[in-house]
Amino acid sequence: MPKLYIETVGCQMNLLDSELVVASLRKEGYELTSSKAEADTILFNTCSVRQHAEDKIYSALGRLKDAKKKNPEKVIGVMGCMAQKDQKLIFDRAPFVDIVVGPGQLQRIPELIRNARGKNEHQLAVSLGRKEGTRDTIERSHESFDPLRDPTMRPTPFQAYVRIMIGCDKFCTYCIVPSVRGPEQSRPPAHIIAEAKQLAAEGCKEINLLGQTVNSYKVREGDRTWRLSDLLTALHDIEGIDRLKFVTSYPKDMTDDLLAAVRDLPKCAKYLHVPVQSGSDAVLKRMKRGYTVAEYREMLARAYEWIPGVAVTSDFIVGFCGETEEEFQLTMDIVRESRFKNSFIFKYSERPGTKGAELYPDDVPEEVKKRRNNELLALQNEISEEDNHAFLERRVEVLVEGPSKSEERRGHDHDHEGGEGHTLQLTGRTMCDRIVVFDGNPRQIGQTLPITIYDANAHTLFGAVVTEHVGMELFSLGV
Repeated sequence: MPKLYIETVGCQMNLLDSELVVASLRKEGYELTSSKAEADTILFNTCSVRQHAEDKIYSALGRLKDAKKKNPEKVIGVMGCMAQKDQKLIFDRAPFVDIVVGPGQLQRIPELIRNARGKNEHQLAVSLGRKEGTRDTIERSHESFDPLRDPTMRPTPFQAYVRIMIGCDKFCTYCIVPSVRGPEQSRPPAHIIAEAKQLAAEGCKEINLLGQTVNSYKVREGDRTWRLSDLLTALHDIEGIDRLKFVTSYPKDMTDDLLAAVRDLPKCAKYLHVPVQSGSDAVLKRMKRGYTVAEYREMLARAYEWIPGVAVTSDFIVGFCGETEEEFQLTMDIVRESRFKNSFIFKYSERPGTKGAELYPDDVPEEVKKRRNNELLALQNEISEEDNHAFLERRVEVLVEGPSKSEERRGHDHDHEGGEGHTLQLTGRTMCDRIVVFDGNPRQIGQTLPITIYDANAHTLFGAVVTEHVGMELFSLGV
């Protein structure tokens, strides 16, 4: 039985792509291994959003040069966004790589592996560039294959990603995604619903809908137009699915019908990820984000008004081209007033092939980027901790995902067959996507439990399973 090693960096889209590739290769008889030395095929699923992610992959490839010399039959492949962006450059920098395949051509990986092993020739499969054909032909070159799923590659056996759209048409000046993942395309709702039903049949309880701008989802079928709110309503009725989430949202497409769906559908997590990127209108204009700070504030106010208790998270880029200290302080201001649950903060990394690299010099010094990153992160952590303390002594519903990171580091045996006395530290998330850690039983993994919160920090709530007295005995719910 051939063995596959796969390493994934980057976003949730890449995690899902890796799951689909592994499933297709299992169909070919492959089994997974955690050892590069044992593997007959080694695949790297790559990201191009930041330079660090690319440097990491090229470094990992360099360490495989000797292994390829010792075993020429070992197939080494690079897939994903960096593969689409760099294409033949990867073969130039690492000639021992056999396969380079973009995210729109992943269905060809089994065939490419066979060709590489049989012909000992470089195999390149990438999609058309944005100017290399009509929109229709470019879209078809980025089509994803029908998803075979592999539960072992999911975040947990009870959670799964479902792609509802691919590509992006926003063309933010800092972003390479429209170039490497192609035009925006929404999947037919029937395909998504069928996939969700299959996941439910496999025991999945939470589905996270993915799109580069997921709330831009739109499909016309005859006289009907499907939007994300319609899709959520249809998925809500699937038996076995307990929670629905979606990422990442675009501020201008946060419509009232979507906010109403999140508010009114009990299975929808009361959680929105809506990046603002900067608190300065001038920076947003250079980024070509398509909205002003005032428009973002109006959207956020509607979200807080329509969905009581909603948690909102954001993304920020510090040190974007020309960002002054005054513009950075405007970003600090919007974080102070918006009370985000948490924020993902990145230092600007110039991406060749983007309009930002073409139009603007990367002129903010690295030490300034680092300082701004740390200042914004410290402010966000302070807000997160303050808001998390509001949960003290409150009861929340937690979907139990598995052992906590601390428990996994301790190396405990997490066999679900553990006895009732086998306790361990578990982790899960609330309906507003806050992380909760508590002591529990292995058999509680995959259940939704009531937890009372007794402590909190910026990143985590700490709680205990709610118990009920029945007669003279004490029962722990979910055990």
